[in-house]
Amino acid sequence: MTIKQARLTALAMTALLTIVSGCSGSNSGGGNTKASNSGTGNKSATTQGASGSTSFNLWLGWTATINNDSLVQKYWREEEPGVDVKLEATQGDAMTALNLKINTGGFEDAAIFSRNETVKSAMRRSKQVLPVEQYFDMPDKYPGLAAIPKPYLELMKDEDGHIWSIPTWFDQNPEAPWPGWASQGWFVRTDVLEKTGMTRADLSTLDGVEAFLKKAAEQKDASGKTLLPMSFLMDTNDSLGWSDENAVLTAFGVSTGGNGIQKQGDEFLFAYDNPNYKAAYQWMNKLYREKLIDPEVVTNKGEQYIEKNKSGRVALNAGSFWNINATAWETLDGPTEPGWFYEVIPFPKVAGVEKLGINQVTNPNPGYDVYISQKTKNLEAILKFLDYSLQPKAEQQQVMSEGPAGKYWDWVDQPLGKWKFTDETYKTARNSGDAAQKSKVTPELYMTSSYSNKWYPWWNTEDGGKAGAAKTIQFTEAIGKMGTIRVAEPYDLIEVKQGGVWEKYSLELENIRKEYRAKLLMAGDDAKFEAEWNGFQEALEKRGHWSEVKAEWLSRYEEEMNAGSQK
Repeated sequence: MTIKQARLTALAMTALLTIVSGCSGSNSGGGNTKASNSGTGNKSATTQGASGSTSFNLWLGWTATINNDSLVQKYWREEEPGVDVKLEATQGDAMTALNLKINTGGFEDAAIFSRNETVKSAMRRSKQVLPVEQYFDMPDKYPGLAAIPKPYLELMKDEDGHIWSIPTWFDQNPEAPWPGWASQGWFVRTDVLEKTGMTRADLSTLDGVEAFLKKAAEQKDASGKTLLPMSFLMDTNDSLGWSDENAVLTAFGVSTGGNGIQKQGDEFLFAYDNPNYKAAYQWMNKLYREKLIDPEVVTNKGEQYIEKNKSGRVALNAGSFWNINATAWETLDGPTEPGWFYEVIPFPKVAGVEKLGINQVTNPNPGYDVYISQKTKNLEAILKFLDYSLQPKAEQQQVMSEGPAGKYWDWVDQPLGKWKFTDETYKTARNSGDAAQKSKVTPELYMTSSYSNKWYPWWNTEDGGKAGAAKTIQFTEAIGKMGTIRVAEPYDLIEVKQGGVWEKYSLELENIRKEYRAKLLMAGDDAKFEAEWNGFQEALEKRGHWSEVKAEWLSRYEEEMNAGSQK
């Protein structure tokens, strides 16, 4: 079986949610082959691993509040697995930070990034990371690494059979995957809805939503300020696959999940080519001009957005409830603050749109990658920690986030049943809603582990701290049934061609999207909106080479399909 054939086989199996371990996990010969894209081979990696170090630096590919003496890290250091994990967070845009790090000598020991083809390519081409395939075939020494489902590893092999990262945050059982959190939706404050004299049923259409927003604009918050009828977060670090505007695009039938590509019959429709992409922004522009959307929506920082929602300034939100910030309701025991009144509503029906778009793809494949620096002197510590974090236990994500059962939390009655926090000091800080306080107890590195449909911690907690914690689960379960999520298809997993136009222009395409979403939203009139839309289309072609990108993707898809059919 060729590499392409093995990859195609795994892709097809993923689509059917019946990935099996039929593809060989053997890397025979890989451990003795010099890495083609690295200045060091596996021999030098093994030598580094003999250092016996019990400490390493882990660079996080995202912003975070860091406290390297948190209780969970102290447990890792002093008890199990006996490794001191020193965290370093990214400042600002992750890709910019990565490019800067690579160009100034690389990271010290290990780096974890959410799975991204651009990151993967940059790491490989930097020749600063180690190949790691040999460590997946050492069950006696690294049983956790050896337990990673083989199809995931097959997908990661390059043309020479090398694997350049240790995958994390994958489904332990791809045959029966966990459906995932669903958070992209529309959320209304029911207390405001009641004051307007309207009901949830009135919000079932876009016209009904507009009517509500106009009435909400006449209401005041507790301090006497006029309410902001609608808001969402335009995060500078978001992407086409994950942004608050996607909740609006979803209602207009635009699919943004799975690289923004949706198969329709034998054809593929890319999000930017969907005519309703324009229609959705026309609607948002109309609302913005009518002062029905927060006038600061383009410039709001995450903290400002959270504070506006927590203080009760916003009547309706579109986007992810994580951006509203779940602490707005999870820290409450009843209707004492505005956050208590948030409720999810169905995506409003848009005239002419027969089917909602897809904004989330359930993908059991790894969501994160850990890259190991060639220059690390702490390889053994890195492998020891990841072998611990990747133990194939249903509760392992809980263990990596909160420590083992019996330490700061425990089972209420039986393993894989209900659980609750047992340490009041830990619980208070953990549920405080304050990032600095939470960082004192846990860095929440659940993404270094894996997950299982057998048990999910936050759907089984008996002690979320306050009664409002149950609302988060209710929200995600309700959104998950609205038809905006689907299982990954083979075309969702097509790899970007190394050195190709998709890789070359993906960052610029994102820059264009972010630049013009603001311009489209704030256009002063219909004529200016049309001019900005034309500018967007021109930028996609001239700066983003959009037609070339699509042509290359379609070619890659055909290559993968043909490789699979020749098996």
